[in-house]
Amino acid sequence: MSKSLLLIFLLATIKFYSQENYNSESYKITLGDLSSKTFKKDSTANAFVIYEFGNSYVDKTNFRLTTEKKHKIKILNQEGFDQANIVIHLYNSDGGNSENVSEIIATTYNEFDGQVESTKLKEENIFKEVYDENHTIVKFTLPNIKPGSVLTYGYKITSPFMFKYHGWEFQGDIPKLYSQYNTSIPGYWDYHIKLVGGKKLAVNDSKIENTCLEVGRGGSADCTNSTYVMKDIPAFIEEDYSTTKQNYLARIDYELKTFTRADASVKHYTKSWKAVDKELRSDKDIGRQLRKSVDLEELLTPEIISETNPLKKAKAIYNYVQTHYMWNGDFKIFNDVSIKNLINSKSGNVSSINILLHNLLNESEIDAKPVFLSTRENGFPTILYPVLSDYNYLITRVTIGDKSYLLDATDKFLTFGQIPFRCLNQKGRLFDFKNESKWIDLKPNSKTATFVMAKFSLKENNQLVGKINMKQTGYHALSSKKTFFNNKDSYLNEIEDTHVNSEVLNFEAPKNNPNNPDFKANYELTHNLENIGGNIYLNPFLIKFFSENPFKLQERTYPIDFGYSDTYFYNMILDINNEYTIKELPKDVAFQLPNSTGSFVLSTKKVGSTINILFKINFNKPFYEPEYYDYLKEFMNLIVDAQNNSTILITKS
Repeated sequence: MSKSLLLIFLLATIKFYSQENYNSESYKITLGDLSSKTFKKDSTANAFVIYEFGNSYVDKTNFRLTTEKKHKIKILNQEGFDQANIVIHLYNSDGGNSENVSEIIATTYNEFDGQVESTKLKEENIFKEVYDENHTIVKFTLPNIKPGSVLTYGYKITSPFMFKYHGWEFQGDIPKLYSQYNTSIPGYWDYHIKLVGGKKLAVNDSKIENTCLEVGRGGSADCTNSTYVMKDIPAFIEEDYSTTKQNYLARIDYELKTFTRADASVKHYTKSWKAVDKELRSDKDIGRQLRKSVDLEELLTPEIISETNPLKKAKAIYNYVQTHYMWNGDFKIFNDVSIKNLINSKSGNVSSINILLHNLLNESEIDAKPVFLSTRENGFPTILYPVLSDYNYLITRVTIGDKSYLLDATDKFLTFGQIPFRCLNQKGRLFDFKNESKWIDLKPNSKTATFVMAKFSLKENNQLVGKINMKQTGYHALSSKKTFFNNKDSYLNEIEDTHVNSEVLNFEAPKNNPNNPDFKANYELTHNLENIGGNIYLNPFLIKFFSENPFKLQERTYPIDFGYSDTYFYNMILDINNEYTIKELPKDVAFQLPNSTGSFVLSTKKVGSTINILFKINFNKPFYEPEYYDYLKEFMNLIVDAQNNSTILITKS
């Protein structure tokens, strides 16, 4: 059927189509794609993928990895217009080789005044720019976008990098009805193939194609041809308390294991941990820096050098590096590492600072070892086999007696044994240059908690007058220290903003310094209460730990990762004088998460003219599996409700 006849057919019948009838298993535009205006599978969606297809193979003429992609997207409303902005990332190696994109074809289809319009992307509206030293991006925006539009676009990427076989993301930030990825891998290349995200494939088929690739001198290879399909894939919606979404997106990844040459010789790309350990020991960059000796007398004071208590000495060395060298914000760990440059400039990257710490400790006969890790935003490292490109951070572990401490000297607010929150990413690889490396848990060595003690009296002029004492430990303290010591006025403004219709007086932060493990503050507060018809309604929560429930999704399929377990404690003692009578108190509430993984309690007691309110929240785990989500959501609903809606009703006697 010609294109003109097809359009006439669509126009003649389009008004009879009103229900959803998307063509989800073909790239072709159909009447149902254009006329359907809703998406019942997800009523919150602004756009969704009707169909997408990818095909990766080795071109028989130039032996380059070729990947063809096609996408068909439905725009439901204006909030979905950003799906028309397409960005293609291309990899460039240091040696000058690069990926290229070609055959970009993009079209927008609309139904308008009884007609079907197709608007093609013009070549002059395709832009190319340098993204960073190893990446170029190609960008374009599909034209003439409206609510109801259907977008189609496709392109071909040619790559000389067989070690970077293209993966495929079945899941994205909008829902997908159908996603298919075909691959053809010649037997010369052997990959680790990893399915991430925990979602099931609707199709997972593989078969052998004989002599799919012929090379010179009569050489040939068979190919493994695979088809992977997922259907009805929900959007991945990011929510608080999680690591990077790349840990949980449904996708397939490839890591080159070996390459077999035509002469049958084998090159290993994925090595054993034993082989990687050996390479790092002899590495001319990071390996040499870790072995580099340092002159203690040139850097450390005689008091530190002569200290005989190993723990005190380790703390003094840590404090020296922490206060004398500034982190430049660079995460590089395998290159641009130089202790000499760090000492001279007083500034350097993560590796330089923590390797200097490592070397000073070892030179002082304190057992220190490097730990390689991947930060929370960088993703989980591969556990089954070594992939050094997974790692972007280095810390030091020191062992004194039977106790070990994880150390990072890049932040002056960290305490001895505390690592930055960004490093709390489950596991790190401890490298022992005498023995084999091993996995260790990246766990905080101290508890995180906030304690608030509020003692108040109700005066005859309907004023609440008293004092608040606060103590924070662990990561709660770290956050407050950074705010307080970087800008004390800002910290005080935050407190004043917390207390509406109140006056904050005599603020103190006693005995605090930047690397104290705890943070303490106290202040006086005068809070004006309103008398309504002879009644005073007092919410006893002058400080609220959670202003709203952070968990809002109908379903969350990835874990809730707080990074650390923690505790919140609030105690208010209220003394009312004889001029007042208590008519109503907050109801007691208690709730426990399954398997004793968390709890909260609200308890109110009245003894004479004194009211004692106790509120305590415990998160006993740093990490909760997705099946806890509904419980956590209800848990937080009750906590927020208790803080916002608890009332003490008081009247004049």
